[in-house]
Amino acid sequence: VQLVESGGGLVQPGGSLRLSCEASGFTFSRYAMSWYRQAPGAERELVGLIFNFGGTSNYANSVKGRFTISRDNAKNTVYLQMNSLKPEDTAVYYCYAKIALKDYWGQGTQVTVSS
Repeated sequence: VQLVESGGGLVQPGGSLRLSCEASGFTFSRYAMSWYRQAPGAERELVGLIFNFGGTSNYANSVKGRFTISRDNAKNTVYLQMNSLKPEDTAVYYCYAKIALKDYWGQGTQVTVSS
């Protein structure tokens, strides 16, 4: 199993970024996928998740209405569209999947929101 994030960077407050997580090594369409983030000095927290079928997603209150998770099962990729970014969104963002009771994480991608 491999999860590879991309798309992070530096963005000004109010800006947007789209993160991607390309998955391999498992049947992607069968599993829910999640995004987490970890700010400096803080614990890792759940940003949101998207279920396997139907595309239903749930979000942390802190990002609800600003972030959207989507998936393309044909490309084995999950996305995190982040709009109206705030300095407090600065963190390393991780892709996550639980497969056969094991936890799998990507390497993370840095998102910095600053003017």
